[in-house]
Amino acid sequence: MKEKTLTENVKEDPAQEVDFTRAGAWLGFRQSIPVALSVFAYGLVFGVLAKQANLSFLEAFLMSVLVFAGASQFTALGLWVTPLPALTIILTTFIINLRHILMGASLYPYIRQLKALPRNIILYFMSDESWALTIGQFQQGKRNGAFLLGSGIALGFGWWGSTVAGYLLGNLIEHPERLGLDFAFLAVFIALLVAQWQGRKSILPWIGAGLVAVAASFWLPGKWYILLGGLAGSLAGALFNDD
Repeated sequence: MKEKTLTENVKEDPAQEVDFTRAGAWLGFRQSIPVALSVFAYGLVFGVLAKQANLSFLEAFLMSVLVFAGASQFTALGLWVTPLPALTIILTTFIINLRHILMGASLYPYIRQLKALPRNIILYFMSDESWALTIGQFQQGKRNGAFLLGSGIALGFGWWGSTVAGYLLGNLIEHPERLGLDFAFLAVFIALLVAQWQGRKSILPWIGAGLVAVAASFWLPGKWYILLGGLAGSLAGALFNDD
């Protein structure tokens, strides 16, 4: 018997129907465990830095649960001084997270058929890592929206748990860079980038995104290079993709 799903009936294009099942969530969870271990490594760094920035345990933990965005959280810690520049932190993290608009737009064609409740739940779990793994599944023709949910939960456990561990072990790991924990952040994104390689059609978007991001990092203040690099890569892909 076919497992019951939470998708809406779409008669116009049955080939595009997207499931939302426990099996899909479990697959996403299993396949994300290696990435979650890497997330745990640089999450320890966040926990340590949060304690060094004099955040309380509850503040650090709630930041990881409610914000759930590593780049934004590390940036916020760098701005965490007394008196707290709340407006600066809000604007800076907003700019950094504008990339989620592009990520959500790329997922929308695949998840738009899902009912509102499961769609909104899985979007909470959309991080850079879970997005990359999920979009790879969708591009292979595996249409199960719950994959993003399972992936996000695995990564969430890694991130939330490492925040707690790093905070509690902060006195023992005063210099996480000496252990190479800070490199885990870069290593994860290199691995995800390689997995997104699709041959020659990836060359122009990648070069365009890289050049614009590097130029913007020199000429513009703050983190605008993240958004502009993503927009440049998306535009190059749309203009030069023959598929």
